[in-house]
Amino acid sequence: MIKETIDLLGKRATDKVTGFSGTITSVCFDLYGCVQAILNPPYEAGKEPTGGHWYDVQRLDITDEGVMPVPDFDGRGKTLATYDSGPEIKPVRGV
Repeated sequence: MIKETIDLLGKRATDKVTGFSGTITSVCFDLYGCVQAILNPPYEAGKEPTGGHWYDVQRLDITDEGVMPVPDFDGRGKTLATYDSGPEIKPVRGV
């Protein structure tokens, strides 16, 4: 189930209840058993970007195969300390 949920990243989806549509940019497994995904709406040129909204994954209709490949999280290592990739500048370790 975890891999299947992570594989939702980058896919477009629509919330069955509200009709809100967007691209799944993050997924979350919380302490209380909820599995959720954030939908970010498409960017509209000339407008200020808007934020996404979190939805339970059961409420989502997945509408395509995805806008980009899902990162290989397991390929980065097996501990939290090995998750050092991404767009942000990382602190120097051991300083």
